[in-house]
Amino acid sequence: MDPSLFLRGLAIGAAVAFALGPVGLLIIRRTIEHGWAHGFVSGLAVATADGTYAAIAAFGLTALTSVLIGLNRFLGILGGAVLIVMAVRGLLALRRAGPAEAAPDPEAALRRPTALTAWASVYGLTMTNPATILSFAALFAGLGAGSSGLVGSVLITLGVFTGSALWWLLLTSLVAGLRARMTARVVRGLNVSSALIIGAFGVVAVGAGLAAGR
Repeated sequence: MDPSLFLRGLAIGAAVAFALGPVGLLIIRRTIEHGWAHGFVSGLAVATADGTYAAIAAFGLTALTSVLIGLNRFLGILGGAVLIVMAVRGLLALRRAGPAEAAPDPEAALRRPTALTAWASVYGLTMTNPATILSFAALFAGLGAGSSGLVGSVLITLGVFTGSALWWLLLTSLVAGLRARMTARVVRGLNVSSALIIGAFGVVAVGAGLAAGR
């Protein structure tokens, strides 16, 4: 057993999570809109997905990896479509809310997603990128995780999850702290910008998936 595998997995998990993409923007937006708890729960969903893919790579589940990679195009289109839907819903919600100076919406709390919904939606969205398994597999091969047995695979998988979770804890805490200093107009501007960027990511993902099928 090599305890350093956990630390290596920790570094990999933090590094992978650090690369902010559309899901990262979504988590930042949720933190601004719904508060730290919902943002962090969404971040934990990403950490869980990273841990899932890390486990698949670390334990050498070749058959499952092949199936997921085979579905890469379909899942890419699905994930892109989900991003577009989320972006449109976010923009529509902002439009219904009215100007930034308007009084708080008394029904906002009722529209807030539950912790389980927040976690499940982001976990599902993150899992639509099965090519991540290849990245983990290449990294783990370099670390020698595949030859470390069951305990080594468990340690590196737990390290990836922990590293990713710590990054989202840090990011959402920073965003929540800044949120308290933002005016309503700034918050609205950030929400609009993030929704548009998330939608653009979705359009690119769907376009790439459709083009790959030609």
